[in-house]
Amino acid sequence: MTISTLTFQTNALAEMEALQTALTQTQTELSTGSKLPNAAANPAAMSQVNQLNMTLSASQQYVSNGTAATANLQLQQGALTGATNALQSARDLAVEANNSALSLSDRQDLATQLQQLQNALLGAANSTDPAGNYLFAGTASGTQPFALTGAAVSYLGNNQVNQVQVAPDQSVSAGDAGDSVFMNIAAGNGTFTTAAAAGNTGSGSIDPGSVSNAAAWVPDTYTISFTSPTQYQVTNSGGTVVASGAYTSGQAITFNGVEVTVSGTPAANDQFTVAPAGKASVFSTISGLIATLNSTTLSSAQITTQIGGAIAQIDNALNGFGNVQASVGGRLNAITAAGNAAQNTQTQLQGTVSTLSSTDYAAAVTQLSTQELALQAAQESYASIAKLSLFNYVS
Repeated sequence: MTISTLTFQTNALAEMEALQTALTQTQTELSTGSKLPNAAANPAAMSQVNQLNMTLSASQQYVSNGTAATANLQLQQGALTGATNALQSARDLAVEANNSALSLSDRQDLATQLQQLQNALLGAANSTDPAGNYLFAGTASGTQPFALTGAAVSYLGNNQVNQVQVAPDQSVSAGDAGDSVFMNIAAGNGTFTTAAAAGNTGSGSIDPGSVSNAAAWVPDTYTISFTSPTQYQVTNSGGTVVASGAYTSGQAITFNGVEVTVSGTPAANDQFTVAPAGKASVFSTISGLIATLNSTTLSSAQITTQIGGAIAQIDNALNGFGNVQASVGGRLNAITAAGNAAQNTQTQLQGTVSTLSSTDYAAAVTQLSTQELALQAAQESYASIAKLSLFNYVS
């Protein structure tokens, strides 16, 4: 087979150029520390690295989201702790006030302390983060959520909360709206409320009551009427008698799955009501208690009844605060778990990216040496053969 001088030169130069290109690429890998200086170096590997980097970036964003949500939830936990402490102190004062031996002045002193606790509750409900965003305003974080007008507190935020994604398939609420935390507290014992009629003349008072058989409870407004100091009857809103009997102070009156206790000595025609519980704010509960303690017209029995109802509602609010704090704690744990999982994922992703794109210096140095020898051999071979001609074989 005859190979022309031109073909020989073309092939030799092409081979040396390829060797030079490979040598240059290896030198670049060593100098930059990357096996993928551009997509052309290894298109398949570059595509895989790009996809991995996108996944890594998303994972890092989830961790960042979790960090921000954690800071907000921890601030909320602190505010709820403050609110709980203030409300527990208010309950202690209510228990102290539920003493018929106290004078009006004594009760008014307690009312003054309750007002200070009411202000503390309002401050906790209007807590902000370092940027001035209100924690309990829902998504309307730039609006002060609770406003005091006279003795009434209104809610100006909304009932929506920001959902923060902390994993590819997991989101958590970054806060709680103030209306659900502070405003929608079950009144009375949570099922019904009790009250003494304003025109009662006896010394009878009624407790908040309890549910003994929820299945038998029929929500309605019931009236307990005393036909004499020792006899009572219970009628529903339609006037139908649902229970009646002899009255003994401190003995439970039961009907339709609930029981209430009247204490003291009711007068004939005195009445008490049992009605389905609605919702009350923690602020209105404290305001109502303050009004009760400051009253100069309520009888001792009426004061006792109203204080008992307020204590029951405070207990509902304390339970509500506890439930919210438990929920916040659960979300913080979920964020921590998601963050740990994300960091493990990032470590794996970074390792894979490094394997695909980072230079193996030991292997690259060996490869560079081999490529240099190959190029040198090719150049020397080409130089030696290029000198030959037919005249070298003519003697």
